[in-house]
Amino acid sequence: MVKIKEFRIVMPMSMEEYEIGISYTIMKMEQQNTNSKEGVEVLQQVPFEDEKLGKGQYTSKNYHLQSKIPSWMKGFAPASALTCPLFSKCSLTIDTVIRPDNGCSENAHNLTSEQLAAREVEVVDIASQSRDYWSKVISAPNVDLTAFRSQRTSRGPLLKGWMDSCRPVMTTYKLVIMDAPIWGLGERLEDCIIAGERALFLACHRLCFAWIDEWYGMTLDQIREMERQTDLLLKKTLKKPAKAGSKHDGKRKTLKEEIVAVGSCT
Repeated sequence: MVKIKEFRIVMPMSMEEYEIGISYTIMKMEQQNTNSKEGVEVLQQVPFEDEKLGKGQYTSKNYHLQSKIPSWMKGFAPASALTCPLFSKCSLTIDTVIRPDNGCSENAHNLTSEQLAAREVEVVDIASQSRDYWSKVISAPNVDLTAFRSQRTSRGPLLKGWMDSCRPVMTTYKLVIMDAPIWGLGERLEDCIIAGERALFLACHRLCFAWIDEWYGMTLDQIREMERQTDLLLKKTLKKPAKAGSKHDGKRKTLKEEIVAVGSCT
């Protein structure tokens, strides 16, 4: 059974600020979670322009995170799981749309009536905290956003009802579609992967705001140069040789594809 889960993550910033902030946060988190044995390998980072979606950044990555797999899954997912016929049937897609609203768009991804009937929606409050398995595995720095106040922007703390009163505000709509057609294991695997994505979304967006004083005021050109340097650093840390032309060869992502589109509230 295909599972469709839409996470709506409201952020106290503009869409332009979000593009800078989320890129900075992802880079910093990848550096903190990469060592010589496992971590994030950047395959491609290249700008794109689409008639329907507009401008965006196409990113392709491999995640080498074997030690973080739950113990019950390791019996089914050996180190060679990506080439195992059992898991080759599985698919995970994540589509991302950002809009200048506080989560009010009811069909940001233009889903069909059948998809809408199957979709589950969750509004994720970045001021909240989770203590589930995946949140512990991610082990992101713990910041209390109900007490945090940005020195450079004077934004925060994020108190009860902040999503309705905050300005500027925007929402990233993340549609997770997971299909694991494996008898006896599929539903549990689908729930596990979606829970892992939720924990990652929450941790990443909490830190995006917590680190706002570090990235606020940066330009997109500065971020792109940081991405280039981070790419080289991660390859060196993982002891993966950089491939000539890897950023611009236009090949499809191997693990996960994200499409970032900018629209307006409907």
